[in-house]
Amino acid sequence: MAGGAMSVVWFVARMAFLLPLLVVGLLCVAVVYPLLSVRGRCRLNRRWSRLLLGVCGIRVRAAGTPILEGPVLYVANHVSWIDIFVMNSVRATAFIAKSEIRAWPVIGYLVAGAGTLFIQRGQRHAVHAVSEAMQARFAQGEALGLFPEGTTSLGDDLLPFHASLFEPVRFASVPVQPLAMQFRQHGKRSSTAAFVGEETLVANLWRVLGSRGLSVDIIYLPPLDLSVDGVPARPPATASPQSPSTAPSAAAVAPRAILAERARQAIARGLNG
Repeated sequence: MAGGAMSVVWFVARMAFLLPLLVVGLLCVAVVYPLLSVRGRCRLNRRWSRLLLGVCGIRVRAAGTPILEGPVLYVANHVSWIDIFVMNSVRATAFIAKSEIRAWPVIGYLVAGAGTLFIQRGQRHAVHAVSEAMQARFAQGEALGLFPEGTTSLGDDLLPFHASLFEPVRFASVPVQPLAMQFRQHGKRSSTAAFVGEETLVANLWRVLGSRGLSVDIIYLPPLDLSVDGVPARPPATASPQSPSTAPSAAAVAPRAILAERARQAIARGLNG
């Protein structure tokens, strides 16, 4: 059977499983989530994300040592809508995302129900509001995910990082763990799954669901050094958030622009490793 015909077969077969799974996800967000504890929602989120990736034919390989307990800010490169579910398959994570994602069919509702913090780009007051929401989530011991490029790329290089959302870390004193996601097809680096430019979600789904051999390597890198001039400014990654009276002041933590650059350099090394 020709390659194009096989792509149609794979797309139809996967879509037959994906549509019911999405319906189940919508029902979970609307009905089940409000009844579950935080731990229960996290467990459901991880399992559903793994199932979604499996249905889409995407294999995930995790490397490194992810921080799985306590508050943490994961900082990652951004390639596709798939990124969110890849990260959630390891640890349930609430994301800071551009407000446009809320309007994506189905996926926008799912990620909103999972606790995503949406930000309107270019609005200074929006950054302040999201920063306050981030600190509240950290205080509850949650993991947050940030794509500081602000948009997607083909995955072979990094765009400039926006530093503004690194500011809450300076006050919350939580670990920042960079991670790199390498997309592959049949073992070779590939942009097949990349969701970039003016491409529609439907067109991207057609290509992804019709492809074989897709995988993502998610590489958890060592937490960033948040200190200024080598002076420790935060507790170990496994420690619980400190009380306001004992937590280090923001003045003792590196400026947000430096934190953003440290994260970018770490992820670049992970992508090229």
